[in-house]
Amino acid sequence: MNSIEVNNLTRRFGNFTAVDNISFNVKEGEVFGFLGANGAGKSTAIRMLCGILSPTSGDAIVGGYSVMNEPDKVKKVIGYMSQKFSLYNDLSVEENINFFGGVYGLEGKKFKERKDWVLQIANLKGKEKLLTGSLPGGIKQRLALGAAVIHEPEIVFLDEPTSGVDPISRRNFWDLINDLSANGTTVFVTTHYLEEAEYCNNITLINAGKIIAEGTASKLKTNYIKNKIYEIECERVVDALDILQNENYVDDISIFGNNIHIIVNDNFNNEQQIKKTLTEVHSIEIKRIDKIVPTLEDAFIHLLDKEYNR
Repeated sequence: MNSIEVNNLTRRFGNFTAVDNISFNVKEGEVFGFLGANGAGKSTAIRMLCGILSPTSGDAIVGGYSVMNEPDKVKKVIGYMSQKFSLYNDLSVEENINFFGGVYGLEGKKFKERKDWVLQIANLKGKEKLLTGSLPGGIKQRLALGAAVIHEPEIVFLDEPTSGVDPISRRNFWDLINDLSANGTTVFVTTHYLEEAEYCNNITLINAGKIIAEGTASKLKTNYIKNKIYEIECERVVDALDILQNENYVDDISIFGNNIHIIVNDNFNNEQQIKKTLTEVHSIEIKRIDKIVPTLEDAFIHLLDKEYNR
């Protein structure tokens, strides 16, 4: 059963089309990743799915309600957390929880139960009077998620929720996301961290307002990258990248950490070609060359390059 059904959803601002006729479904209880570069249309799409922004055309059914015709009903069955605004920094932990509980109409025993739950997942029991703005990033992030789902919504939208927090806090946050999903909540998440997208059950990639790929992380890596991919560790990485991208055996190339990833084509015979290009011709020392399984980042860059080179 689908929690979200998006049908030819479009949003224009004057002559600019921010979201261009997109369609996809999100299953009930799954963690769904919505990925794209800055300006790809992610936030505009989320605003429409949350009933905040009206579509120019098309529609989406969110939690059983039309975003075009029933946006107020949509807002009652969802939660929303953004990296830009989720909590009031000048209020205490308790005041923030009380505020969001009141917004969602919680009271009495039910509110107390949910308040205790939020304090528990944020590890803030006994610290209710602390000013929210003084909290460490990871704790504040967990409090924001608790506030977003204090009313136990069917669907929660998380827009770049882990931006700016350390890797351990990000991993702990994803444990909470998985707990929500296991309990039946549909989680719709955007992220800049592609390693996080590996945790999603399904992924849709959007670029310039259009969907360019969708599927599981493993399918995106295997279905869209057919050629071999190599990782090269060498000196003068930037110089090596500039040199290799002009070789006729290289289809795609990118810097990955301190190394280079290249996708080769039918002109590639063996690793000696790389060694000859870099070491013999340009005196760049190579430490290792390994054939590797593509990462989601490799697939993402490959797909974007194809779009930009059309």
